Amino acid sequence: MPLVVNRVEQGRYLDSVALMRVSRRLEALPGVLGAAVMIGTPSNRALMRDAGLLAAEGQAAGPNDLVIAVLAQDAAAGRAALDFALQSMHEKDKGSTATFARARSLGGALESLAQANLALISVPGEYAAREARRALERGLHVMLFSDNVPLEAEVELKRLAGEKGLLMMGPDCGTALIAGTPVAFANAVPRGDIGIVSASGTGLQEVSSLIARLGGGVSHGIGVGGRDLDERVGALATLAALEALDQDESTAKIIVISKPPSPAVARRVLERVKRLHKPSEVCFLGSKEPGLARTLTDVSERATGKKIAPFRSRLKKGKRRAVGLFCGGTLCAEAELIFGGRRGHRFIDLGDDEFTRGRPHPMIEPELRNEHIAAALKDPRVGLLLVDVVLGYGSHENPAAVLAQNDLSSKVVIASVTGTDGDPQGYSRQVAILRSAGVVVAPSSARAAELAASLVS
Repeated sequence: MPLVVNRVEQGRYLDSVALMRVSRRLEALPGVLGAAVMIGTPSNRALMRDAGLLAAEGQAAGPNDLVIAVLAQDAAAGRAALDFALQSMHEKDKGSTATFARARSLGGALESLAQANLALISVPGEYAAREARRALERGLHVMLFSDNVPLEAEVELKRLAGEKGLLMMGPDCGTALIAGTPVAFANAVPRGDIGIVSASGTGLQEVSSLIARLGGGVSHGIGVGGRDLDERVGALATLAALEALDQDESTAKIIVISKPPSPAVARRVLERVKRLHKPSEVCFLGSKEPGLARTLTDVSERATGKKIAPFRSRLKKGKRRAVGLFCGGTLCAEAELIFGGRRGHRFIDLGDDEFTRGRPHPMIEPELRNEHIAAALKDPRVGLLLVDVVLGYGSHENPAAVLAQNDLSSKVVIASVTGTDGDPQGYSRQVAILRSAGVVVAPSSARAAELAASLVS
């Protein structure tokens, strides 16, 4: 008879990505029907409770504890799963301590790295604003990876950062390139003279990778968080980043990219862009403003002064229904805009909270997308699949191979690959894997969507 077993490790911490990977490995064990390994915050306990994974032990856990929760077919499978989880976490602990000094607080971290000037914060959302404020008050720039931070707290943090002359990147900022260093989910991109301000993580990855493949380089890529151009936030971080890049000696050109901001915020940003001392390009996806780049590919080409090589396909137009299955939310939005609202086609951002609640992001565990691909392949109404493959630090070590596990021969499959040959996965290697599986690989996300749109009615 199925039963729920929990184990609480008091005062134990591993980062959320590592915990999600352990959770996925647990779910693959024989006799395990469901599993989660999470820090015992109230919101995480609620997630486990809703998933039917929380027992009395887990319910009593505190925010500094780690909860291993398993739904097993029987007691023996449950015990084996708990033992496996502990062993996996011990291996990760050993791997992390072999290279890096560890600290249990911001103060302790600064003692071991006194010259630091940037804090990357990834803690549960209910504690993130407090930690970010502490870092700002210590004179540190902040990249706040955490999401689920109240909007009022975001505004307060960005105003505080402005008062102190610091950058407040985020919350929900997953990508940055600071002085040539990739931070969080970013790509191996050469140093150059193009600065990027982005309210989109995968948008920043796509543009920086295209710049690299077009022979250019990036001075800094500053993420600002997905809500920064919301009217309630007022582009506080975007304006601060523009000011910083305008004064930066290593930056000669500036790019701004975002999903459509509110009209008032768009005007404010564009007015600031006009006053920059350096040439600039802006891409607000979906905006009708004259002179703006229409796609992420367009803005990359404008900034570098180079064009992506012409791309042609022998595929014929037909009465196909297209389904887009994306890891990158901005890449998904761009594809949907390129399709121009034509009915019958569907675009899904698999990185949305709806799909990642308690599960890894599909850039980390692309197996999540295979469930949706299998359903689309079985659907006789679907004739074309449009997908993205996002490489870089933090992403899965071989996402193209995971995609190629599916038998894709029954449908037209078009893909883009965001990344460079310097990435751990290797852009050229990933493209070759996809092509050997029968996938048509376009040179950019926009070009993939344009091809797909040309092939459907």
